[in-house]
Amino acid sequence: MNTNPFLASESEQTYLNKAVLKNTSYAQQHQANSSGESANKDSYLRSCALRLAEQGDYTEAIALLSQLINRHPHNAVDYNNRGLIYFQSGERQKAFWDYNKALQLNPKLASAYNNRANYYAACGELTSAIADYDRAIDLHPSHVRAQINRGITLRDLGQYEEAIEAFEIALLFGQLEDHILAERGRTYHLWGDWNYAIADYRRTLNQLPLLSTRKDERSSRLRLKVENWLGELLCS
Repeated sequence: MNTNPFLASESEQTYLNKAVLKNTSYAQQHQANSSGESANKDSYLRSCALRLAEQGDYTEAIALLSQLINRHPHNAVDYNNRGLIYFQSGERQKAFWDYNKALQLNPKLASAYNNRANYYAACGELTSAIADYDRAIDLHPSHVRAQINRGITLRDLGQYEEAIEAFEIALLFGQLEDHILAERGRTYHLWGDWNYAIADYRRTLNQLPLLSTRKDERSSRLRLKVENWLGELLCS
């Protein structure tokens, strides 16, 4: 199953909000009339919502994003982020509705395609997932998470060679290298090329921090997953 959904970053929010403002008369009026104080409040609420979601307080995070949506009903990114939090909290149908609304408002929102693809993958609709990952990558070729997710889904479809190719493309962008190596190693593992799998697993482990702290919790989870995969392979 796909494991790499993500929240839109603050920089992406700024860029995409400008695109939304250009596409609706309501938003144009809002852009003309909104004060700096209001914009700062919105930015603060978004930051709080994303932080609460990272801490697992999904109910409060959703409440803050719903408040923002009520204030700015044409902001696609807020729908996308709320959808992701719904998804993380297990409310998949609400997540799906929010992703679709985000894409209705902004058909060029790459992160919403990636997140909707994660929904499809979780539901076992892998062909639909691939179509959405492809759309995200077409819109944003350096969208590394979509590249990783696409590789994982291709692997789930048994298309190992295509999955490896997706991971190698993702490596070109110099981001999330440890995650990419781990997933590529898992693909080689399942494909039966154990030497390459071991090499990727060990490269991943060498790049990850040894100490477990709150700050590197995701790295700790990745380390545990890779250690389990490597142990599974060596004990085969």
